Amino acid sequence: MFIYEKKLQFPVKITTPNPKLAAYIITQYGGPDGELGASMRYLSQRYAMPFAEAKGLLTDIGTEELGHMEMVAAIVHQLTRNLTDEEVQKNPLFASYFVDHTTGIYPQFASGYPWSASTMQSLGDVIADLSEDLAADGAVS
Repeated sequence: MFIYEKKLQFPVKITTPNPKLAAYIITQYGGPDGELGASMRYLSQRYAMPFAEAKGLLTDIGTEELGHMEMVAAIVHQLTRNLTDEEVQKNPLFASYFVDHTTGIYPQFASGYPWSASTMQSLGDVIADLSEDLAADGAVS
């Protein structure tokens, strides 16, 4: 059903650590309108879609969102690898993340709240689901 190409859709090449930026970007991974929620939203909502073409489109979009997750994870990883203790201590936003996850990639909001399925919806009502998709994709995180 899915084909995985072992390369990022767009290359990520960050050489300078920046834990402060990583603390903000992590919300694009697991925040309320991040890629994890988007992929789960589309891949779950496809089952209630009565039109085959639209069901296929929701599947395609959900799969694309998984690729976006991979790119965001690569960004966060590259921003946090090889950090010194001093760099972590100077960035209180990242320091609390570091205590729990070190440089692992964990789906959470920039505020530190962990990702939860409660931030996405799949009602089985096509109009409500598509409206929620538009609202989530249009949100600025």
